[in-house]
Amino acid sequence: MVKGKNIGPTLESFLKEEGNYEKSQAIAIKRVISWQLQETMKKQHISKSEMARRMNTSRAHLDRLLDPENEKVQLDTLYKAATAVGKQLHLELV
Repeated sequence: MVKGKNIGPTLESFLKEEGNYEKSQAIAIKRVISWQLQETMKKQHISKSEMARRMNTSRAHLDRLLDPENEKVQLDTLYKAATAVGKQLHLELV
Protein backbone atom coordinates (compact mmCIF):
# COMPACT_ATOMS: atom_id res chain seq x y z
CA MET A 1 0.00 0.00 0.00
CA VAL A 2 1.36 3.40 -0.98
CA LYS A 3 1.17 6.11 1.65
CA GLY A 4 -0.81 9.20 0.66
CA LYS A 5 -2.75 7.37 -2.05
CA ASN A 6 -6.50 7.02 -1.78
CA ILE A 7 -8.06 3.78 -2.79
CA GLY A 8 -11.67 4.06 -3.89
CA PRO A 9 -14.08 6.97 -3.85
CA THR A 10 -14.21 9.77 -1.33
CA LEU A 11 -16.88 9.69 1.34
CA GLU A 12 -18.60 12.61 -0.36
CA SER A 13 -18.75 10.87 -3.74
CA PHE A 14 -19.89 7.63 -2.09
CA LEU A 15 -22.75 9.41 -0.28
CA LYS A 16 -23.76 11.11 -3.52
CA GLU A 17 -23.76 7.80 -5.38
CA GLU A 18 -25.90 6.23 -2.66
CA GLY A 19 -28.30 9.20 -2.65
CA ASN A 20 -27.53 10.05 0.99
CA TYR A 21 -25.39 13.16 0.60
CA GLU A 22 -28.05 15.83 1.24
CA LYS A 23 -29.48 14.04 4.29
CA SER A 24 -25.99 13.50 5.69
CA GLN A 25 -25.18 17.19 5.24
CA ALA A 26 -28.43 18.24 6.95
CA ILE A 27 -27.74 15.96 9.91
CA ALA A 28 -24.14 17.17 10.22
CA ILE A 29 -25.17 20.83 10.13
CA LYS A 30 -27.87 20.28 12.76
CA ARG A 31 -25.43 18.43 15.03
CA VAL A 32 -22.91 21.26 14.81
CA ILE A 33 -25.53 23.91 15.55
CA SER A 34 -26.87 21.88 18.50
CA TRP A 35 -23.36 21.48 19.87
CA GLN A 36 -22.57 25.19 19.43
CA LEU A 37 -25.75 26.21 21.24
CA GLN A 38 -25.10 23.81 24.11
CA GLU A 39 -21.50 24.96 24.48
CA THR A 40 -22.55 28.61 24.47
CA MET A 41 -25.24 27.90 27.06
CA LYS A 42 -22.63 26.18 29.27
CA LYS A 43 -20.15 29.05 28.94
CA GLN A 44 -22.83 31.61 29.77
CA HIS A 45 -24.36 29.44 32.55
CA ILE A 46 -27.77 29.44 30.87
CA SER A 47 -30.07 26.63 31.97
CA LYS A 48 -32.50 25.00 29.58
CA SER A 49 -35.39 26.59 31.43
CA GLU A 50 -33.83 30.03 31.09
CA MET A 51 -33.02 29.43 27.44
CA ALA A 52 -36.62 28.40 26.73
CA ARG A 53 -37.83 31.53 28.53
CA ARG A 54 -35.51 33.74 26.46
CA MET A 55 -36.76 32.11 23.27
CA ASN A 56 -40.38 32.40 24.40
CA THR A 57 -40.90 28.69 23.82
CA SER A 58 -41.43 25.49 25.77
CA ARG A 59 -38.70 23.38 27.30
CA ALA A 60 -39.84 20.46 25.10
CA HIS A 61 -39.38 22.60 21.98
CA LEU A 62 -35.90 23.59 23.15
CA ASP A 63 -35.04 19.93 23.79
CA ARG A 64 -35.98 19.12 20.18
CA LEU A 65 -33.76 21.97 18.97
CA LEU A 66 -30.82 20.75 21.06
CA ASP A 67 -31.31 17.11 20.06
CA PRO A 68 -28.54 16.41 17.50
CA GLU A 69 -30.52 13.47 16.09
CA ASN A 70 -33.53 15.65 15.23
CA GLU A 71 -32.61 17.45 12.01
CA LYS A 72 -36.06 19.04 11.67
CA VAL A 73 -35.77 22.66 12.77
CA GLN A 74 -37.19 25.90 11.45
CA LEU A 75 -35.08 28.93 10.61
CA ASP A 76 -37.04 31.19 12.95
CA THR A 77 -36.28 28.80 15.82
CA LEU A 78 -32.55 28.91 15.02
CA TYR A 79 -32.71 32.70 14.87
CA LYS A 80 -34.45 32.88 18.27
CA ALA A 81 -31.87 30.55 19.79
CA ALA A 82 -28.93 32.53 18.41
CA THR A 83 -30.43 35.78 19.64
CA ALA A 84 -31.12 34.27 23.09
CA VAL A 85 -27.39 33.64 23.60
CA GLY A 86 -26.25 36.91 22.03
CA LYS A 87 -25.12 35.38 18.74
CA GLN A 88 -26.07 35.89 15.12
CA LEU A 89 -27.20 33.27 12.65
CA HIS A 90 -25.53 33.36 9.23
CA LEU A 91 -26.70 31.18 6.35
CA GLU A 92 -25.38 31.21 2.82
CA LEU A 93 -25.66 29.27 -0.38
CA VAL A 94 -22.31 28.13 -1.75
